[in-house]
Amino acid sequence: MRRRRFAALFCLAGLLAACGRAQHPEQAAIEAFLDRYFSTWSARDMEGYGACFDPGARVTFVEKNGRSSSQGLTDFLHGQKLGHERSPSPMTEVPVAKKISGDSRVAFAEVRWRLTKGKEVVTGVDYFTLGRGRDGWRILALVFYND
Repeated sequence: MRRRRFAALFCLAGLLAACGRAQHPEQAAIEAFLDRYFSTWSARDMEGYGACFDPGARVTFVEKNGRSSSQGLTDFLHGQKLGHERSPSPMTEVPVAKKISGDSRVAFAEVRWRLTKGKEVVTGVDYFTLGRGRDGWRILALVFYND
């Protein structure tokens, strides 16, 4: 009886471990990279923000009706700069939850965020495809939407 309980507990522990999501091997580095992405944008540091992207990156916004619009990096960064300049209140965007998967060369990140602009608060999700280069992680593609 005692052996059966032990065997059952051992099997249950193994099953739970197998079902648990393994942490990405570079979880800490990717989280730090994503934090830099959000902090540079919030600080209006468009040079630092732009450095988070691969030069060939594409950025896609998905509307509530499912339509999407895509931009190359230059147009996207210009729009972000204008958005900050034209905003009547400073804007800050912070990550509130992150899910990261992938391997040592390519990672995928789902990041829920909260954008504060004066009294207005907007939430949404960014889906990143990240590539690891010689000098760290870079955004290869970004797909995002507002809730």
